[in-house]
Amino acid sequence: CYSYDTQYNRRQTRFLIPHSPKMNARVLPFAALLAFSLEAFAFVARPSHFHCVTSSPSVLTRHASSGDQNGETGSNDDKSGGIISVDVSDLGLTVADLEKKIPIHNFSFESSGYQSTSRIPDVDDGGCHWVENAEDIDVTLRIPGLIGQPAEALSVLFSTTTVSVSAFGRIVWSAIQMGISDLDDCTFMTEEGKDGVPIIQLNVRKRDVEERWGGFILQIGEDSLL
Repeated sequence: CYSYDTQYNRRQTRFLIPHSPKMNARVLPFAALLAFSLEAFAFVARPSHFHCVTSSPSVLTRHASSGDQNGETGSNDDKSGGIISVDVSDLGLTVADLEKKIPIHNFSFESSGYQSTSRIPDVDDGGCHWVENAEDIDVTLRIPGLIGQPAEALSVLFSTTTVSVSAFGRIVWSAIQMGISDLDDCTFMTEEGKDGVPIIQLNVRKRDVEERWGGFILQIGEDSLL
């Protein structure tokens, strides 16, 4: 007789077919097809398990295994255990912490830079140094055109969108600001500087707190004489 063996879950199925030419012609193809189907099903149905465990509250461990009941696997990673661990204990976070909304006022920033005080586009004298915070912006002006002018003769006029510098009561330099300021909370101070160029320090309070200007001078005023 003819026999066909298949293996599924470690069980063997044997088909015994009587040795008869007529029976062989009818039964043999059916038995072969059935045996092949069982082999294919056994290959597809082989179990693959994924499960997550935690060895401690701060360690996440994943076990991935696939193969037969003896635990044999087909890759070197699985033979070594197939374990991936990530230690997050130093973060001190919980699921509830991740679900909380972070208030905007918990963030703060500080940026700084230099800008030119000249009306001439090709001239970059770097005479304006600004430092921006969330609530205000500090500006230090060293305008080369004011060389020789005494610091006591200088004054600063503020508006919500502009700033003007006057010498002996006459406006000699002005600029449009990058943002809108709080007119009632802007201050200035002048002092003598090196090389005869006076130093003008401004503190400009923002009207809209947390709004980022990204600089101080938007445009030099048309009435600037320097």
